[in-house]
Amino acid sequence: MPTLKVVNITPAALSGNRSQDAEPNLAVNPERPEEVVATAFTPDPMGGPFAPIYVSTDGGATWVLRSIVPGASTGTGTGDITVSFAPEGGTLYAGILSGRHPTGVTRMQILRSPGISSTAPMEVLVTRDRPDQPWVVAGSVRLHNSTRDRVYVANNDLGRRPQSASVDVSVSARTTPAPAGFKPTVIERRTPSGQDGPPVRIALHPDGTVYAVFESWQDVTEAGGDVLNVTFDVVVTRDDDGGVGPDPFQDLKDAEDSAIGQRVVAQRSEKFNASMGQERLGGDLAIAVDPTDAAGVWVAWCDRVGGAAGVGCTLHVRHSTDRGQTWSADVRTVTNAKNPALAVNTDSLVGLAYQQFKQEQWVTALELTADDWDTPAERHVLHQAPAGVPTARFLPFLGDYIRLLTVDRDFYGVFSGNNTPDPANFPEGVTYQRRADFVSHQLFDLDNVTRVLPSIDPFFFHRAA
Repeated sequence: MPTLKVVNITPAALSGNRSQDAEPNLAVNPERPEEVVATAFTPDPMGGPFAPIYVSTDGGATWVLRSIVPGASTGTGTGDITVSFAPEGGTLYAGILSGRHPTGVTRMQILRSPGISSTAPMEVLVTRDRPDQPWVVAGSVRLHNSTRDRVYVANNDLGRRPQSASVDVSVSARTTPAPAGFKPTVIERRTPSGQDGPPVRIALHPDGTVYAVFESWQDVTEAGGDVLNVTFDVVVTRDDDGGVGPDPFQDLKDAEDSAIGQRVVAQRSEKFNASMGQERLGGDLAIAVDPTDAAGVWVAWCDRVGGAAGVGCTLHVRHSTDRGQTWSADVRTVTNAKNPALAVNTDSLVGLAYQQFKQEQWVTALELTADDWDTPAERHVLHQAPAGVPTARFLPFLGDYIRLLTVDRDFYGVFSGNNTPDPANFPEGVTYQRRADFVSHQLFDLDNVTRVLPSIDPFFFHRAA
């Protein structure tokens, strides 16, 4: 029978932590799944110049902090940070927004570490101003009796507006000196209104087929304050040769207008930067490919049903069986939801994780289906807690994304949420390392006496087949 575990990954030594450790990310070493790395908006406990990563060497049961990420700020560690292990060799890659970028300018850096045991600062491979929300996916390719790391860093490169959806690709990232062969490619070939949406996501098949999905912003108007009325298309591009040829990401053309990039849906609406449960809305996107069939791909996004005058934020999932050329109608919808994450295991079981605002709570759920929800999915409520606790210190409150991965048949994921130690908040159970009393629903510092107010912590989960 499958088993599920949920772990609060804040180490015992940080029991006094009160920071808003939002926007988590995760990497699992495919060769050694007991090696896991997580990230969040976590500052260095000692206030040093290097932000921490969370490290587990026992499959996520226990965790320590390791401050090895350059460019830390005192408040959030780094800006956006995502991580990925190479399929072979154990090299760890990261894409970050430096916490020490010039005022008003985002600074993306691509980083490399030889493996989970390294305590040395991660090596900076690429530094470029203006990109937003780097998203790292690492693959490998065998060439001349050796294995090379092929690494993709999707990002929204605002220095290339209006066509800002981009992917940096390296064909030999493990051993090549900085900049390690990374070359940026703009994957938006239409003309959006001002820019594309912040999220650009990658799905990589073992045969070298690589998909990318982005939001092509078609119309943008001010709705008051920082809120924008955005009309967007969800566009998928594909490269059948790993994204390394002279004209990458041009192998999928729209069936209607023959432009590069197939539109999954068009003319969808969102109120970008609107609020729900103390969290900002807008820019929710995910993609996954079946590791046993490169033609099978799923996409998820969130929009405002009913256009700009509509309410809420609805999550949609659609499926293609012909390499992204045609798409199903919605196979799953979830109202008032954000942060979709998709993954597919070697049994072709599709996993969907998301966070839903429901009855004044944020509910984090995992669903697993083998038939696109034609029959009831296996569903797990990982976490549910009042959305008003704690008071948000900055945005994002929980994060603009979570992550779901597979290694063979197993699903691994990470999310952030209210850390109040109440059994009612964890229907599937949970393990804490930090000092927590589940009877009094109280957090304590290391002395087991000093009370600690609730905050936002990252949580790891593992569904083992």
